[in-house]
This record gives sequence, C-alpha cells and structure tokens, in this order.
Amino acid sequence: MTQSIIGIDVSKHTLDIALLQEEGTQYLRIDNKQEGFKLLEKWLRQHGCREVHACMEATGQYGYAAADYLYLCGYRVSVVNPARIKAYAASRLKRNKTDKTDALLIAEFCQREKPGLWCPAEPAFKALKALVHALDALMAIKQQERNRQEFSADVPLVDAILYEHVEFLDEKIRLLRQAIHKLIQLDARLSHQYDLLVSIPGIGELSAARLLAEIRDFREFSGSRQLTAYAGLNPRQFQSGVSIHRKSRLSKTGNAALRHALYMPALVARKHNPIIREFSQRLADRGLCKMAVVGAAMRKLLVLAYGVIKTDMPFDPNFALGA
Repeated sequence: MTQSIIGIDVSKHTLDIALLQEEGTQYLRIDNKQEGFKLLEKWLRQHGCREVHACMEATGQYGYAAADYLYLCGYRVSVVNPARIKAYAASRLKRNKTDKTDALLIAEFCQREKPGLWCPAEPAFKALKALVHALDALMAIKQQERNRQEFSADVPLVDAILYEHVEFLDEKIRLLRQAIHKLIQLDARLSHQYDLLVSIPGIGELSAARLLAEIRDFREFSGSRQLTAYAGLNPRQFQSGVSIHRKSRLSKTGNAALRHALYMPALVARKHNPIIREFSQRLADRGLCKMAVVGAAMRKLLVLAYGVIKTDMPFDPNFALGA
C-alpha cells in the first residue's frame, strides 16, 4: 500500500496541511484543536489515505496535540527541528513563504529526507512540562504585579489589591514548586538526570527542571551540536569569502523556551562555573559584544548539560575542559 505524505505547518490557532498525491497536491486548513484533528482524519480517509506519514516542525507547544492525535490514529509522525526545514528550503531555493508553501515544503522534506519517527512523551514528562509552564506563567504575572506596586501612586485600595494578589500568587508558586520537586523525585529517570544537571555550577533546581521539561530526552539527540541547533543556539556569520559583513548573531529558530531557560543560568555560570568563566573571558578578549558572549555561554552550558547526561557522570571541571 502506498504511503501518503502530509506536511503540517503549525500555528497557535490553525494547522495548514499539504497532502502529496500522484494526481496533485491537496490542501486543507483546520483549527488547531480536537474538532480540527477529527476533520483532518476524515479528510485523509476521503482521499483514500490509509498509511500516512505526517511531518511537522517542532514549534514549542502548539503542534504536539496534533502529533499525539495522529500517532493514536496509527499514523507515522515526525517532529523535526525547524533548522532542518530551513536548510532544506535553502537547498531547494525556496523563497516564497506562505502557510500553504510551508506545508508543501515540509511534505516534500518528509518525502525526500525520511526523518526519524516521533513518539509521544511519557506521562511524567508531560506533567513536568505543564507544571513548569504554569510556574513560569505565574512568576511572570507576579513580576508584572510587583512593577505595578512601584507605580500605584500610593492609592490605598490599589495597594491592598496588588498586595493580596501577590500574596495569592506566592502561595500558588510555592505549591507548583513543591509539585515539580515531588514529581521529579518520584520518577527515577527524571530524578537521576536532575541530580546530574544540578551538579553543573550555574544550573539550579528550577533551571534543571526547565531543561528537563523542554528537552524531554537528551538521548534523542545524536550529539551536542544537534541539541544546540534544536535550542536555536547555533551562531551564524554572514560571510562573503573572508569578509564578515555583519556580527555573529543567534538563530531565531529553535525552542525559545529552552533558550529562556538557559539565559539566567548562563549569567550565573559566567561568575561561578570555571569552564564558562574562562570560555566567556576568551570571547570577550576577542572583542565580542556582551550579548554575543552570553549567547555563547548559553550554548556552552547546554553542551555541558548534554555531556553529564550522555556520560552519566556529574560535572567535573577537569573533564569538561574538552567539552
């Protein structure tokens, strides 16, 4: 039986689908929710699709509900690094960018490159990710309320409401932190990897939880370079021959939440981690701007995190010198 290929361009509210068939390409747009997924399944059956390979980019949280649904339908599913799709587009000289063309590009990539298959996350990972995202959301709201307190103009009613709201948020944040800690301790793999991560100077308890929540399984990556590309921490230089026309900058593709999870730890590591401190100083001495150094420190810290998980050994500054 011929396998049908679909490319899915994911956004927060909609999914654009391109179905490759011998008689031509078919397109569909659906809502990014259960009703839309059911419509997609029905649409595929109407087009005679029995064996399906669906491919989409790893775009944060928005595509995984659809991936879960398609997987449970018995279809093959691939969730790939956006950097791979972008590189494929460049190799094919694809310049026009619309939701339809993106879906078609992803389908063609799937047909030609045959990416590895994806499977749903374990329940503990899903729970950890939900808890961490909820915690980060409440912490962001709390900071907003703190900022409002500074500019409340000493209006008693406003002060009282803001104070009560911050107190309420503090309690919920405390409960979420407890839940995250308990979840990690009750799962043997999460607990072990957590202990390895916090052995790295710069990575604290919450930072380790964020890394575990965003990466899911370090073993899915063939090497640290693939992991840093997934995070969008691959520096790019715009060169013509030997001339560099613009400064290095970090890629905007990849997992933004993972980059966010590494930012503060990288700042701490620049002071307290001997590997990151020496590495950052060398870059600063070469004249790199502060943000470029911080970005490089984030990348280096992620490489160290990959190293302790891959080797199953706590951080050792002497061993890490070769990282």
